[in-house]
Amino acid sequence: MTRKRTLHILNGQAMYNFFKRTNFLEQECMVPFNEAMCYGKTHKDLFSNEFTEIRAKVHHVTPVQYSETVLKPLAPLFSEKFTHIALWFDADMFCQINILALLAWLDQAEHTGDMDLNIVGDHFEPMSHFSLKAKGYYAIYKQVLIDKKMPGNIYPEPLKKGVELYLNYLHKDSDLMMYIHKYKDVPEEELMLALFKKFKHYGLGDTQYLEIIKSLRQKHQ
Repeated sequence: MTRKRTLHILNGQAMYNFFKRTNFLEQECMVPFNEAMCYGKTHKDLFSNEFTEIRAKVHHVTPVQYSETVLKPLAPLFSEKFTHIALWFDADMFCQINILALLAWLDQAEHTGDMDLNIVGDHFEPMSHFSLKAKGYYAIYKQVLIDKKMPGNIYPEPLKKGVELYLNYLHKDSDLMMYIHKYKDVPEEELMLALFKKFKHYGLGDTQYLEIIKSLRQKHQ
C-alpha cells in the first residue's frame, strides 16, 4: 500500500515565506514556483535545458541563476513521488498561466494522483477550490503558450479566464496597452504604480510592467 504524501506547490516565494511564518500547512512539504510564465518566450519541453536557456534570457539571468531560483526549489516535484498535489495560487492571469505550466508538466509526467487547486485572496486566504486530474493540460499548454491559440475547452473557470487574458494582453488594442499609450507622457515609475492598481486581474510585477512600458514607448518614438 502506497503511503499518502502531499506536495503543496505555492505561488512564489512570498506565499511560501508567509505559510512558513504562520505555520499554515504545519509540517507539510511545500515548494514555491518562482516564475512568470505569462511573460516572454517559452519552450514545449518544460524544465528542459532548452526551456531553462529561453526562460533565463526572459528574466535577464544566467541559466545557472535561473536553475537556482526556479528549478532547485521544485526538486521534490521532480525527484519524489507524491500521491496528492495541492496548488495554491491567486486568480489573476500571472498565476493561472503558472498553474497551466505546472499542470502540463504533471500531465507529461503522468501524475495519476489526486490534485487540488486552491485559489487564494490578497492575503493568501483560501477563496475557492477545484479538484483536478492531470490530463489534457500539456496539449493546452502547447496551444496557448507555443501556438498562441485559444483551446475549445479549459477547466477550471479561473484558468480559462487567465488564458483569455494572456492571449490578449499584449495586443495593441488591449485595455492595458491602450492605457499605457494614453498616458505616454507619465514617468515610467509613476505609470507602473497606476497599472498595479488598475489592472490587478493581470497580476504582473514591476519588472514586467516596466519592460512593457519601455517596449511600447520605443515603438512609438
